[in-house]
Amino acid sequence: MLITRSVHPKLLVPGVKAFFGTKYKEYDPIWSKIFKDRPSSDRAYEEVVEEQGFGLASVKGEGQSVTYDTTGEGPTSRFTHVNYALGFIVTEEEVDDNLYEDKAISRAGALARSMRATKETVHANILNRGFNGAYLGADGVALFSNAHPVIGGTQSNLLTSADLSEASLEDAMIQIMNLKDTRGLRLQGRAVTLVVGPSEAFNAYRLLNATGQPNSTYYNNPNAIKAMGWAPTVVVNPYLDDPDAWYLTTDLDNGLLSFQRKALRFAEDGDFDTGNLKHKAQERYSPGWADFRGVFGNAGA
Repeated sequence: MLITRSVHPKLLVPGVKAFFGTKYKEYDPIWSKIFKDRPSSDRAYEEVVEEQGFGLASVKGEGQSVTYDTTGEGPTSRFTHVNYALGFIVTEEEVDDNLYEDKAISRAGALARSMRATKETVHANILNRGFNGAYLGADGVALFSNAHPVIGGTQSNLLTSADLSEASLEDAMIQIMNLKDTRGLRLQGRAVTLVVGPSEAFNAYRLLNATGQPNSTYYNNPNAIKAMGWAPTVVVNPYLDDPDAWYLTTDLDNGLLSFQRKALRFAEDGDFDTGNLKHKAQERYSPGWADFRGVFGNAGA
């Protein structure tokens, strides 16, 4: 598709006070507050492998031999980098007759804005699709599941479907504190971030910052989560699809990960035959998850 003079006829006439619609205030990235950034990939893909440690020690009787255990490997998560790109072509005549030089600059800014929105959407879709059985992880189940396979059984990072409340948040944090590794050793996990959409932003703030017990007539009761110093940081993500779904990331490594293969870059070139000018932006990265214990999900009521 070409940007010709007919696409923007107002650029050819003097007197236009301003153009709007492509340049807006930009905020700090949201995805980097949820995913652990791994910026230095130099391969077509990266792999993260679960290592299976040892189980509990057993009693050694007097004169008896020590019980020996072995380690092993669990699922291998592969992060295959995807190249995201977008561009536009402007005709030579459109460039020559354009009376507003800053319009060319704003187009470059609009391209950058599209690339930022793409990155936010791609990362948010890891959570949006987390309950969908069509998107499976290396262990063969969806990101949020009550049947993640471990040695001797299964574990869950799927929270009971309930709207965000004091009770449901406390239940989720208890579930995180009871986390175990694949051999059954307790990990004593803690919630780090509470990820919500705009519809739950104010509710989340009140739950975590109320002086007394939130939404209760028992005003003398403390806000237990806040008083114990266990309140996670609230991250409001407008790229989430489900307005009442909410998520908790934990302090366990290798949960939600994002590998950067090539940083955002811009290029432009002219076509000799037509005189058209081509502009493009590209970025290559791969978000995903490895350890399901790094994030818990609740689809809401």
